[in-house]
Amino acid sequence: MVFNPFTEEHELFRQQVRNFAEKELAPHADAWEEAELFPNEVFKWAGDRGIIGAHFSEEFGGGGGDFWMSVVKAEELPRNNAAGVTMGLLVQSDMATPVIHDIGTREQKEEFLRPAIAGDRIAALGVSEPGAGSDVAGLRTTARLVGDEYIINGSKTYITNGTRASFVTCMVKTNPDAGARGISIILVPTDVAGFSVSRKLKKAGNWSSDTAELFFEDVRVPKRYLLGQEGMGFIYLMQNFQSERLVGCVSAISGSKLALDRTVAWGRERQAFGKPLIKREYWQQKFVELYTKLEAAQALTYKAVDAYNDEKYVKKTMLSMETTKLVSMAKAYVGDVNAEIMDQRVQFHGGMGYLEEMWVARAWRDARLLRIGGGATEVMRYTTAKIMGL
Repeated sequence: MVFNPFTEEHELFRQQVRNFAEKELAPHADAWEEAELFPNEVFKWAGDRGIIGAHFSEEFGGGGGDFWMSVVKAEELPRNNAAGVTMGLLVQSDMATPVIHDIGTREQKEEFLRPAIAGDRIAALGVSEPGAGSDVAGLRTTARLVGDEYIINGSKTYITNGTRASFVTCMVKTNPDAGARGISIILVPTDVAGFSVSRKLKKAGNWSSDTAELFFEDVRVPKRYLLGQEGMGFIYLMQNFQSERLVGCVSAISGSKLALDRTVAWGRERQAFGKPLIKREYWQQKFVELYTKLEAAQALTYKAVDAYNDEKYVKKTMLSMETTKLVSMAKAYVGDVNAEIMDQRVQFHGGMGYLEEMWVARAWRDARLLRIGGGATEVMRYTTAKIMGL
């Protein structure tokens, strides 16, 4: 029996997201890539169509769906042909905001989550720092409680949506001497004194999304902007990371499938030595191998999603180590498969595949990020090994 988790409601949502990606976003992909930024209005467009918050509760403006709604969204958004747009929207919906939905107070949800779901406020997730990437416990940004305010000092880097975020879901050290147990999460509006965007970073790929360095100098925010309990931020983040990794896997698989199909179609038309290039036995075997790996990647990812959805949306429990293991396995494997597919496409297209003007090169550049962002491949395998007791 073929595993099919999608209901009629999921499929209706799929068509909605597909239409949005293909008809409203894709026509602008080249222009937004060249501008190295997609317009702020795109968040509002997505919010108005119920795309950002389909998996959040209806009480705060969401669609009341499960995590498979996020899967549908992540599968269809790559049809916009600009990975940076997909990334910016997924940060808004599945990286910077789920922790607010999960542990935020009613006041925090009204002030931050509801407008983010609507696309009226743009969200960013502030984790990485110049000296702390995958080593989250090593971050140095501090938040000192003085009266009823936290005073924040430090910096963040590689922050998607960072140049235009209305607020940052920010990881800070409230107890610098306690290691991971001293980390907390604070919601930081970007219109407060002392906050600044140090610079916009120029990336190798995902050009249409903005990535920034952020600076906090005696930034004061109310104590009520603390998410959950002080000192619990590391645990909250590890739970939150799983949704980030899963939507990253799903969007990469979908993007790989679209790219591979497009390359095969090109190969049917491209003549080499008297016959279509796709009819060469080497490439037939290579593409069969790549499609097989893609199927395996999707099966592993869907297994991880099913476990995640069951624990978080059905049983409403903390994620188990078994689910974390599956997610880590998927993140590492999908990253490798995605990279191999994009690299082989460049090889298949030859010199044309290496030209910046070709869609092949764009996808090749964009794909490289998956093995770094949201947990490097090496960290994912190390995490898996620890859980397995190796």
